[in-house]
Parts: sequence; structure tokens; C-alpha cells
Amino acid sequence: MEKRTLGSNLEVSSLGLGCMGLSFGYGPKTDRGDAIRLLRTAFERGITFFDTAESYGPYTNEELLGESLAPIRNEVVIATKFGFTKGMPSLGLDSSPENIRAVAEASLKRLRTDRIDLLYQHRVDPRVPIEDVAGVVKDLIQEGKVKHFGLSEAAANTIGRAHAVQPVTALQSEYSLWWREPEEKTFPTLKELGIGFVPYSPLGKGFLTGKMNENLQLHENDFRNQLPRFAKEALKANQRLIVLLSQFAEEKNATLAQIALAWVLAQEPWIVPIPGTTKLHRLEENLNAASLELSKGDLQKINAMVSIIPIQGKRYPENIQKMVDD
Repeated sequence: MEKRTLGSNLEVSSLGLGCMGLSFGYGPKTDRGDAIRLLRTAFERGITFFDTAESYGPYTNEELLGESLAPIRNEVVIATKFGFTKGMPSLGLDSSPENIRAVAEASLKRLRTDRIDLLYQHRVDPRVPIEDVAGVVKDLIQEGKVKHFGLSEAAANTIGRAHAVQPVTALQSEYSLWWREPEEKTFPTLKELGIGFVPYSPLGKGFLTGKMNENLQLHENDFRNQLPRFAKEALKANQRLIVLLSQFAEEKNATLAQIALAWVLAQEPWIVPIPGTTKLHRLEENLNAASLELSKGDLQKINAMVSIIPIQGKRYPENIQKMVDD
């Protein structure tokens, strides 16, 4: 798989792996043996960039990665995150210097490593100046415990202020064919400052696979049950997008998921999406998107299709949206 560079010098595979769903968020966690098999297969197939967080579980996802990636630790890049009280979003934000340090130390142990390659602030904490957050991470970098600093769902002004204290290597935010807000709000800042972009949910939390409709029955523990875009009415209305994109995918002899990922990859050379999956055949499908080239004409055609269909449903309910730095 080809490599891409985040920031000035963090080289990763052009496609990463979002690991949250193996332990948290989408219903029952994956069998440990199956999860380890999937993570190691991803590496064997060329993925070197693995994304986790203390809050995924909490803690269990980091432990899973620590066990799975230990034999190949020096050949992979591991990203994790701090920013919630006791690793639980329901308890609120906490980017106090004391918590950042405590989380970093605990994550190192769970990940069975001596350094975190990329440490993100999971969500901006309005009670803690971003300069203070960047300063703590800068200290951790100087101590050799962290290699690179990242932000997640941060606004352009916040990114600039943090970057002035400690260079930001990557911003991680949601981005896909049905959520393109970062293009206008943050891409100019990232390009100006030389910061990489790591889109989470590049497949629209599964919607852009084309496998979901208004009859969808999610597991009771699936967090998408809380999201307005996964309400029955929104799923039904947004099928118009799936119909058009599916026709295009058929013309390209590709799956809808592959088109969605290839589109993200084609936007900028400093973008590295991190689709997640719990299934080996879906992993293989996603990997093949990295070699799918879309022409300028293809991209224009996709953009035209998307532009005529207004997406229904808010991205997050109010209690989650308030944690996004606007």
C-alpha cells in the first residue's frame, strides 16, 4: 500500500484502521481472537496506522491493540486520545494537565509500548486553554513518551492557537460524502499550516456501504440509535443518494464503499481515512479502495450527484454536538 505523510514527517499507510468498533459503539464487542486476527491481517495487507482511544470501552480497545500489535510494534503507528473524565464521554470533558499526563501514562501501559506515536485531544475542552493542552503534550514529546500531537473536531482558530505552541501533526474529524463541512471550515487552515487530516467515519458510519435502509434494526447497544441521521425517516430520505452512487459504482465495477473511500482519498494527498470494520471480508473490500483511481471527470460526476440531494437528519443530537468545537 502507498504511504502518505501527516504533518511534516509522520509517514503512514494511505488507509488506516479505526479500531473503536472492535470493542465499543456498534453493539457487542468482537470476539478477542477474531479481533486480533483482523488487526494482524490488516498489517499483513499493508495497513500501518491504527486508531484507538482510552474511551473505547473504556480502556479495552487500547488493551486489545497492545496485545495484537506487540509483535510488530516498531512497524506500526498507533494513535490514541485523551479528553474525557475517566475515559467516559458521559461524564464530560477533562483536558486538565493532570488528566492528560495520567491518561498518557495509563495508555502507554495498556498499549504495551514506551511511546505513543500520535496523541490526540479527543474533544476540545472549553475550560482549559488550548495553549495549556498543547504545552502539556509538548512536554510529553520532549520526554519521549509521545511523538506527535493531534486534535479532534477542533475549529480552525483552535487549531492555529495550538499549533503555535506545539506543531499539530493531524486533525481527526468526521468527513465523508454525506458530511463535507470540513472542506470549507478547516481545510484551508490545515493546508496553510501543513497539518494532515484523518477522517473518521469516511463510510458515513456504515450508511455509505449501501446496506442500510429504513428497515434497519440496530443492536440496542449501538450508538447510532442516538443519531438523527439514523432515524427511520432520515434513512428513507437519504436512500436517494445511495441509489445514484450505486449506479456509479456499478459502472466502475466497484462497491459503493470503495467509491466512498476512493473519493475521500482523492480530495487531498494529506488525507488518511480510517474506516473501521469487524469483518475480514469488509477489511479486504476497504483495502481495495486504496488502489481505485477516480479521474477528474469521475470526481465531478460524484460531486454533482451529491450536490442535488440534501442530506436529511442532523449528524449528532444536541448532547453530543455540544462537544464539537465550532
